[in-house]
Amino acid sequence: MANSAQTTPDIYILKQSGNKVKYNPDQLRRSLERSGAGEEDIRVILKEVRNILYEGISTKKIYRIAYDLLRKRASHATTRYRLKQAIMDLGPTGYPFERFVGALLAHQGYRVETGVFVKGRCVQHEVDVVAVKDHKKIMVECKFHHDQGTKSNVKVPMYIRSRFEDIRKELYPQHPGEPFAMEGWLVTNTRFTADAIRFGNCSGLRLISWDYPAKGSLRERIDLAGLYPVTCLHTLTRNEKKQLLEKEIVMCRELASDMSVLSFLGISAARLKRLKKELDLLFEKNKS
Repeated sequence: MANSAQTTPDIYILKQSGNKVKYNPDQLRRSLERSGAGEEDIRVILKEVRNILYEGISTKKIYRIAYDLLRKRASHATTRYRLKQAIMDLGPTGYPFERFVGALLAHQGYRVETGVFVKGRCVQHEVDVVAVKDHKKIMVECKFHHDQGTKSNVKVPMYIRSRFEDIRKELYPQHPGEPFAMEGWLVTNTRFTADAIRFGNCSGLRLISWDYPAKGSLRERIDLAGLYPVTCLHTLTRNEKKQLLEKEIVMCRELASDMSVLSFLGISAARLKRLKKELDLLFEKNKS
């Protein structure tokens, strides 16, 4: 790996949260590496981005500039590079995100259902994702946000924990020596506050966000499974992606295995060919 020590120490950039932080090219380098971009392309993009930096530039603008440069130099890598934004684009209802999380668990061998009504000891609850494998049952609440700067605060896991505890008391009444057969998960596409994470760790509620925990984050799970949402495809228009989501076609693998599901969109043969190439490169990179 080339040394990326050529920092710009006097430049502070504006994060989605509104906080200003010192620009660190290593973060951009890691994003480019995860996308599958080559070392020479990464070196050139880092240099060009560094040349246009100015005080207070937003991370969103840096992302857009890097994306445009990457698309010109290595278009095959842009699909994975814009993964975080692609997850944001699964809105507005949040239901495609629930299906996406369910698909990640199904890839691990779980039997998965979404939007399940489960009886608790006190009341009935609608659970976003229920995943079962062997003697373990996972109850998942999905918290979808439209803004990358939005964090789930401690009130969210506190509320979810109380719901799952009501379900657990009904499904698995406590007896001496009885194994705990149910796990509660809270998954978000953005981040948690520090207090939310502390509460999750203390209460036994498993928290998963875009980059938390260090091992097993949403980003890592997506890359390991090779499961990408259709919203990451740059060959399709925003409206075409919206129509696919409305028909509950969420995963790129669904398109890769059967391109005929796109027939209702009326996409030209030339663009279908480009889309197939994009899908082939996406999954080829994931195998490497």
